[in-house]
Amino acid sequence: MDPLLELKHISVEFDGFKAVDDVNASIDDKTIHFFIGPNGAGKTTLLDVICGKTRAASGEADYRGVGDLLKMREFEIVKHGVCRKFQVPSIFANLSVYDNMRISVNRNKSVFGAIFGHNQYRDSLKIMETLHLVGLEKKKQDIARSLSHGQKQWLEIAMLLVQEPKLLLLDEPVAGMGKPETEKTGEILAAIKDRCAVAVVEHDMDFVKNFADVVTVMHEGKVLTEGSAEEVMKNETVRDVYLGRGEKDGDGK
Repeated sequence: MDPLLELKHISVEFDGFKAVDDVNASIDDKTIHFFIGPNGAGKTTLLDVICGKTRAASGEADYRGVGDLLKMREFEIVKHGVCRKFQVPSIFANLSVYDNMRISVNRNKSVFGAIFGHNQYRDSLKIMETLHLVGLEKKKQDIARSLSHGQKQWLEIAMLLVQEPKLLLLDEPVAGMGKPETEKTGEILAAIKDRCAVAVVEHDMDFVKNFADVVTVMHEGKVLTEGSAEEVMKNETVRDVYLGRGEKDGDGK
C-alpha cells in the first residue's frame, strides 16, 4: 500500500536561510514515526509544513486519497484528518476535562448541532472511550488546570483523538515529564497507532528507542538517515552529529 503521507523535495526558506532543504520522507499507516536531530535540524518546521502553519518554498506533500497538502489551507488539512499538537498543551484550563472533550468532539459541527444534535449519546460514548484510553476517565469532572503536566498533555491528545484523525502530529509530547508519565505517554501512542499514524518530533532517546517504528534523522535541514531506532543509534554519522553531543541536548527543533 502507498504511504499515508509522502513528502517529496520539501524545502522551506526564512530570509534566505533553508530551514528544510529538499527533504524526502514518508509516513505509513499504523506507524509511530519519529523525527530526531540536533537544534536547527528542521524537524518542527517540517511538521509546520504538513499542517499548513508554514508554507514550503517548493515540494509536494502527497496525502493518500486527498492530494497535495501544500495546496490546502490549515482548516482544510484538519478536515482531511491531519491534527497537530504543539509542545505546550492547548486546553481550556478553566473547564472540566469532560467539557474540554465535548468542545473538541463538536468542533466541526454547527452550534445548533452541538447543543441539540441527535448524536449526543454517541459523542458521549466516544468521549468516555477516549478518556479511558488516555487514563483520564476518573478525572472527567476535574477542572483541567488542576491536572498534572502529563495529564494535560494526555487530555490534549484525547481532544485530538475524538476528532478521528488519520495522522496525528506531536511536537515533543514528553518534554517536562518524569519517567512514569513518559512511559504512559508511549503506551498511549502504541495503543492509538492502529487508528491513526503518529509523527513525533522528539529528543528523549530512551522514549524514541522504546516506542519508534521508524526514525528519520535530520541535520541542517536535510534527512541524514532513516531506519529503526536500533539502526539509527548504531549509525556512526548520527552519533557524530547528534548523539555524540548528548542525547538530550536542547529542544531538538
